[in-house]
Amino acid sequence: MAQGTVQVTHGGASRWRRRSGEYPTLASALAVAVDGDVLSIAPGTYRENLVLHHAVTLRGPEGAVGSVRIAPLDGVALTLRASAVVQDLHLEGQDRAAPAVLVEEGAPELSDLRVSTRSAAGIEVRGGARPLVRRCTVENPTGVGIAVLDGGGGVFEECEVVAAGQAGISVRGGGHPRLERCRIHHATGAGISVTGEGSGLEALGCEVYEIRGTGVQIAARAAARLTDCAVHRTSSDGVTLDTDAVLALAGCDIHDIPENAVDLRSRSVLTLSRTSVRRFGRNGLSVWDPGTRVDAESCEIHDSTGDYPAVWISDGATASLDSCRVRDVPDAVFVLDRGSRVDVVDSDLSQVRNTAVSVSDGATARLDDCRIREAATGAWFRDHGSGGTLANCTIDSVQTGVIVTKGADPALERCTVSSPTEAGFYVSAGGRGTFTACRVTGSSGFGFHVIDGCRTTLSRCHTERCARGGYEFAEDGPVAEECTSDESGPRLAAQSAPGGGLAGERPGIRTVTAARSSAGPAAADVPAQRSADRPDRAAGAAASKATGTGTGTAAGGSGAVLGQLDALVGLDSVKREVRALTDMIEVGRRRQRAGLKAASVRRHLVFTGSPGTGKTTVARLYGEILASLGVLEHGHLVEVSRVDLVGEHIGSTAIRTQEAFDRARGGVLFIDEAYALAPEDSGRDFGREAIDTLVKLMEDHRDAVVVIVAGYTAEMDRFLTVNPGVASRFSRTITFGDYGPEELLRIVEQQAEEHEYRLGEGTSEALLAYFTELPKGPAFGNGRTARQTFESMVERHAGRVAQLSEPTTDELTLLYPADLPGLPVLRDLPVLPGLPGPPRLPVPSDVSELSGPR
Repeated sequence: MAQGTVQVTHGGASRWRRRSGEYPTLASALAVAVDGDVLSIAPGTYRENLVLHHAVTLRGPEGAVGSVRIAPLDGVALTLRASAVVQDLHLEGQDRAAPAVLVEEGAPELSDLRVSTRSAAGIEVRGGARPLVRRCTVENPTGVGIAVLDGGGGVFEECEVVAAGQAGISVRGGGHPRLERCRIHHATGAGISVTGEGSGLEALGCEVYEIRGTGVQIAARAAARLTDCAVHRTSSDGVTLDTDAVLALAGCDIHDIPENAVDLRSRSVLTLSRTSVRRFGRNGLSVWDPGTRVDAESCEIHDSTGDYPAVWISDGATASLDSCRVRDVPDAVFVLDRGSRVDVVDSDLSQVRNTAVSVSDGATARLDDCRIREAATGAWFRDHGSGGTLANCTIDSVQTGVIVTKGADPALERCTVSSPTEAGFYVSAGGRGTFTACRVTGSSGFGFHVIDGCRTTLSRCHTERCARGGYEFAEDGPVAEECTSDESGPRLAAQSAPGGGLAGERPGIRTVTAARSSAGPAAADVPAQRSADRPDRAAGAAASKATGTGTGTAAGGSGAVLGQLDALVGLDSVKREVRALTDMIEVGRRRQRAGLKAASVRRHLVFTGSPGTGKTTVARLYGEILASLGVLEHGHLVEVSRVDLVGEHIGSTAIRTQEAFDRARGGVLFIDEAYALAPEDSGRDFGREAIDTLVKLMEDHRDAVVVIVAGYTAEMDRFLTVNPGVASRFSRTITFGDYGPEELLRIVEQQAEEHEYRLGEGTSEALLAYFTELPKGPAFGNGRTARQTFESMVERHAGRVAQLSEPTTDELTLLYPADLPGLPVLRDLPVLPGLPGPPRLPVPSDVSELSGPR
């Protein structure tokens, strides 16, 4: 399009200024124009750099954006240094070191402009300029869409950045614009970036989406406020704050974010109200570092698409959630590290696949008037120094209401757990905790389950309708005062015993009798110790009798499996240990049938020893023995290792461990190289989470799964110390010694017999000498080495016999010393005293040919 003309309508008061004129160029028209003049530009392309020094009106044909193109070959297309009005123009720039439109002074009005450029910035506002920009579109695939810097400001209404090679909106150096109903999309870097002390931004009703980077980024002491805005479909985080940044979000919607929806660090402060965070791939709120704080009110965080906690607070950060809802997430709130704190008030946490609230590494959580529903675990205080308070909270439809482990010490008051499938409150592995006026109703397991001698205090607590019992104190340690239950049975004697407990109680478990609860006449005081003949065990005995699985049947079935165990080479001490366990279990069954108490036998085992010593084989037979005795339903073996249990992030490890445990229900879970779950330099290694989860599952499902952990002796000794509850879960350690030369020879003989081979003259002696001389270093495989030796002999035998045209049966079955691997080491064996040489067979003259590559 050719360049057109410019008509200037003068707006001055004098008579000669009221005339109009036409000018061939914009520059010539601007040279004569003064404040108030109107420059009407005819359609065309103008290769000029315009500078407006006066408050003129510069406009193209109304409603025909694009018909007037301001497109200089370099430099700034339009510079404004006055409160001019610019309308209906298409501006282009080609200078990547300069903006297409530069606003330096005044309060100009820009409306209905299309800035399509490849410049440093589409529109740049600096200094004291305060433009009003309406309905403008910026496309700049090589630079910033709109930049406001060096104290610049202004209002942008209904503007759109349709593409930007860098940030869509960039504010720095003390700039502070206001955006109203703007759209920023298809930017690379950040949709909105506000950086630097004194920089600020206010956005109302704006949308940021399709960003190749972060949606909104506030950093380095900058501040911003977004109201009724939406951020979605970014390639990185939705909103980030860093280094003393301050941001307020009100009525915003942040969704469809592949990473963290909101991430803040380094003393940043975020305030959210009436804001929705949904469909995020990592954390909904990720809060890090001392001094960093989040205050959320009336917000919703839901529909996670990943496996990460919805709210993550760590490294000394703090967060407050008031009247919020967190739902349909893997984990709701994770707070960890000393100094970190979360306060959750009048909020709902529901549809949580794992843990609603997790507190670890010395962090603190305070929950008041909260409701937790449909979660695997309501709250878990994981380790020493971790604590806080739960007051007036309800926890419903969970596996376990509250877990306290490894020295954690929370205080719970007036909390109610309804319909847990495993336990209302569970304390183990050195956990503590104070429970005041707490209730458990409708548990499919226990009400309060305290094991490992944990020094837990219960006061004025009550349980009702708990299938396995209201209170289970497996060992000395807990203190219960004025607690009641609806369990039927005789009341305890109310006379005082030394130490403030009751007569007949176990030492260390003090139960102070109180008046019956308002639950009615069925209520009874807490028993100090549950009877060994629990109704569930009595029912199990009755079921065995009814189904005919009596002692004779079990003994007959176990005898066959024990025969397989006896047939294994060596392992004499292992066989004795397994038989002793079997005898204990069998006699216990017979005592139960006779109406006597049976000694409790913990069937979980530790196998220690070198590889190839038969640990997996014995574990399989052990499961079959227990199944034949009616102790396990199936007796199958599920073998796992660290890679099967440990996930890549918090929460996934517990899921994997639970899944492995579920596969082993009714059988044996065999964890090989279990010490790898707790490496010496573990730090925050997720293997510890697998151990914690496993310890709890072993206690909750003690009759459903037998767990065997295996590994090297020294490493397993260390493994048993990593969690106070680990060692107490395993009844005994069985050590598998290395095989001696005679035992290795016997294994080869068994392999040969099974595969229809025979050892020729002198072969047994050669094997014995071979295994005696074989190095027994860390790589020695014991029984595995014996099997590999046999396989190597068969391979060399095949290579030798294949040279015979019509081999005899003996030649097809006999293995000789020449078939042994590593023959050069044994070359002189035939001349040792008492060691006969091999028969005359077509053996190569250079016996090393049979040895293969070495």
